[in-house]
This record gives sequence, structure tokens and C-alpha cells, in this order.
Amino acid sequence: MKVVVLSGSKIGSKTRIAMNYTVNSIHNKYPDADVTLLDLALFDVQFSDGRNYMEYEGDTKFVIQTVMEADVIVIGTPIFQASIPATLKNIFDLAPEKAFQGKVVSMIITAGSQRHFLVAEQQLKPILTFMKAQMVSTYVFIEEKDFLRKEIVNDDVLFRIDRLVEDTFVLAETYTKILEAEEAKYGF
Repeated sequence: MKVVVLSGSKIGSKTRIAMNYTVNSIHNKYPDADVTLLDLALFDVQFSDGRNYMEYEGDTKFVIQTVMEADVIVIGTPIFQASIPATLKNIFDLAPEKAFQGKVVSMIITAGSQRHFLVAEQQLKPILTFMKAQMVSTYVFIEEKDFLRKEIVNDDVLFRIDRLVEDTFVLAETYTKILEAEEAKYGF
């Protein structure tokens, strides 16, 4: 199973810290998973200009093609000014309309305030649903107070990330079995 863990911002460290923990959790629980961490801060991704994603070159092509080849995507994003960062939105703009069809997607949100809790509900989930993702119904919301000296210090947050990893893999395995059963009906 190909898993992409996407850290969706060019600035800040909290989302990357959460995504690093997520990668470690996946490695510990599912050692056979093929995990790729894509930190958008490390790539020079062009803004979408409407071309097919295969027509881009360099970092842009690598990032979007890696996302498109994944079976499971864990999206990590900070909330800035009550919205997702443009770097993450650009990934969605680069991808085709049904980019996440057949893919299981889960989310980890970092924010400075609990007031940003609904951004995932009102902005991110509708985009992912429109792009045909199979969404893990819950997500992890991490506040500023849960970090200290570049570490997550709230054990409940760590537990929720571990649980999100499990829920993501259970949904992915279940979804795969459902698709295989549907295909088996045709007998070819």
C-alpha cells in the first residue's frame, strides 16, 4: 500500500512535527506500508495554470505524481487566517477533478486557536469530497498549547494520531476488499 504523508505548508514547524510523528506511527504499526513524506516546504511547486498534471516538470511533477500514485493520503495542514494555506490549495488545483477517487484520505490540522476547528469541516472536507476521496470521518486537531520546544507534549494528541493511523488503514483495507468483491462479480 502506497501512503503519502503530505505536510501542506511552506512555513512553520508544528505541522511537520505532527507529520513526522505520523510517519513514525505508520512505520511502527504497518511496517510493510510504502510511506513517502512530502513536506511542501522542501519543494518548489509551481502554481497551477490549468495544464494536465503530467505536463509539469521538476518538483511540481514529482509532488503531484507522487500524490496521484498513492492509495492512502494523510494531509497535514496548519490553519492561517481561518483558511488552509495556498500551497496546499495549489496541490488540489494541480490535480484532476477526480484525483482522489479510490483513495483513502485523512487529516491532521494544526492551529493556534480552537476557533479554527471548523475550517477542516467547512473548507477542506468539501474539497476532498468533491475530488472523490474516501474520507476518514474523524481528524486530529492540534492546538498551539499542545506543542513545547518543537515537540508534541499532549499525550492525548499522540494517542489521537495513532488512532487516526489505525482508522485510516482499516478504512483503506476495507475499501480495497469492497472494490475487489465488486470486481469479482464480473468474473473476468
